[in-house]
Amino acid sequence: MPELPEVETTRRGLLPLVCGKRIDRVRVRTAKLRETLDVPALEGLAGRTMTAVCRRAKYLIVESDRSDRALLIHLGMSGSMRVDGADLPPRKHDHILLGLDDGRELRFHDPRRFGHFSVIDPHLPHRLLDHLGVEPLSAGFDGDLLYRGSRGRKRAVKAFLMDQETVVGVGNIYASEALFASGIHPGTEAGRIGRARYRRLAEAVKAVLQRAIACGGTTLRDFVDPRGNGGYFRQTLQVYGKAGRPCPRCGGRLERRIIGARHSVYCPNCQK
Repeated sequence: MPELPEVETTRRGLLPLVCGKRIDRVRVRTAKLRETLDVPALEGLAGRTMTAVCRRAKYLIVESDRSDRALLIHLGMSGSMRVDGADLPPRKHDHILLGLDDGRELRFHDPRRFGHFSVIDPHLPHRLLDHLGVEPLSAGFDGDLLYRGSRGRKRAVKAFLMDQETVVGVGNIYASEALFASGIHPGTEAGRIGRARYRRLAEAVKAVLQRAIACGGTTLRDFVDPRGNGGYFRQTLQVYGKAGRPCPRCGGRLERRIIGARHSVYCPNCQK
């Protein structure tokens, strides 16, 4: 699933391609993604000019010149946004196509159809956004916040870190990498970790996410940016997907276990 770096990469890639462009036409080629699509609302975007592309957690918000009309987009498990020439035939899983006034199309591609694409008023509360926690790259995210939120919590620290009500956008890949970088075992109870270790973890989360964004995200199978390029952070992964291989720090064998219904790879020697 695309995580925060992939969504931020998409946001940055879309900015120069769509901002200031008018939507001339809307084609919806499926009735449903994660939820049934509101086709009349989407078609009502025709004539609107896109003015900004923002991100909240793993959601993209594309604002328009009508302040109460914006697109809310989630890439789901396999989604991506591409800007292609309108003369290029749509691919099988190009489900929503926005024709732009420069002759190109903004296309939402989603093979598994688990994404989200809707029209919202960005100034009003929304059920998909209201519960979200702090942004990990903001000044409001630090070790003290993690320490306070973890007191009395018996769930594993990795599950705690991936809880979107704690901090948004830190999925399996980047949680695994940050926990390795900070030397914390992913199965340790969140409430048993001290303030100093949480400060190291918060700094590791920020550093890992920033490096991943600089690399254009992580492409494991489906993800590409709006120009069709894959991310290359995969080449720098330390533990994710590397169970059974030598630890890059101590040379010991990396192990894998299920934590919070997700595979977790860690070094039993370096992570305590």
